[in-house]
Amino acid sequence: MDRRNFNKKVGQGFLGTTLLAGMPLACGMENTQNKKKLGIALVGLGTYSTYELAPSLQETEHCQLAAIVTGTPEKEKIWADKYGIPKENIYNYENFDEIAKNDSIDIVYVVLPNSMHADFCIRAAKAGKHVICEKPMAISVLECNAIIEACNKANVKLSVGYRLHSEPYTKEIKRFVKEKTFGEVQYISADAAYFSNTNPNQWRLKRKLSGGGALMNMGVYAIQSAIYGTGMNPSNVRAQEFSTRPDYFKDTDETITAQFEFSNGAFGNIMTSHNANINRLFATGKKGWFELNPANNYGPLKGRTSKGDEIKFEHERQQKLQMDDFAKHILMGTPNVAPGEMGKRDMIIVEAIYQSIKEGGKTIPLDLGNMGIVSK
Repeated sequence: MDRRNFNKKVGQGFLGTTLLAGMPLACGMENTQNKKKLGIALVGLGTYSTYELAPSLQETEHCQLAAIVTGTPEKEKIWADKYGIPKENIYNYENFDEIAKNDSIDIVYVVLPNSMHADFCIRAAKAGKHVICEKPMAISVLECNAIIEACNKANVKLSVGYRLHSEPYTKEIKRFVKEKTFGEVQYISADAAYFSNTNPNQWRLKRKLSGGGALMNMGVYAIQSAIYGTGMNPSNVRAQEFSTRPDYFKDTDETITAQFEFSNGAFGNIMTSHNANINRLFATGKKGWFELNPANNYGPLKGRTSKGDEIKFEHERQQKLQMDDFAKHILMGTPNVAPGEMGKRDMIIVEAIYQSIKEGGKTIPLDLGNMGIVSK
């Protein structure tokens, strides 16, 4: 059974979890503290799992690839042979809930179309497994709340797949902001976009599966950049949408721009698109400016400042750093650098942007406080 057919069967997003209402909740992961490496099950073996997550799990120090969940039977042997995955650690979407009985699985990483995130995150929590949910966390704030509630009820940890919070360039930007190296940020610009011209039938271009277009995909990176590049959540937003290829982007947004205001008087612009190649963060303060360009791809990233300095670090796989950070959070109690509340906050902003567009660019107030802000 492929993802699309399965998605039709279980219904949109977390509503499919009603089928599981009678399942007992697991009591969490009591044995993880005694482990040196935590076992991760990848749910969905698409491009990201195949070319980024699985290779990264060959380099991680605190976690390892333990199991797979796929709706494509022919992938089972390929992955089993390549990574030495035993038969008992191979699942499909229908028998997924049996992972509750498998002690070699500590973390479930949900890497499915957006509309399936909530359903499988909630099922993973009910199975007593810690959860990493690929971004965006869900297709609505309502679904984000359901995921967070399920993880809290099951006493399991939850993280969103925001890999950039674990890599050194982004950490350096956070340091600039925290230490006011260039003064308090007055203006920020964040762009996250790529040109899509390969497959008009891809799930990202179908609203029922993606929940939206560029904003729900690359736009989350632009939102994130604007927030950690200022160290603040925005206080309000106004937004615009346009398309130059309506024949291709028939069901989802192609290009969105938005303007943020912050409570200290700072302001900024974000742009996201499926019709251009750009990923950049630029911020200016009272003492100078800093920039990452590229700012949000898989790396290596590159940066510079008004002091004439080049921001440069040795490249490591971002996904390796991200998954190790979450494993250390579970094993050692280190900070959760991308908690579920951060994913919910971003979805609140996404919904506000769509609301502003629907209302002709109206300014939408955002009551976020410090929600999702993580200091290290």
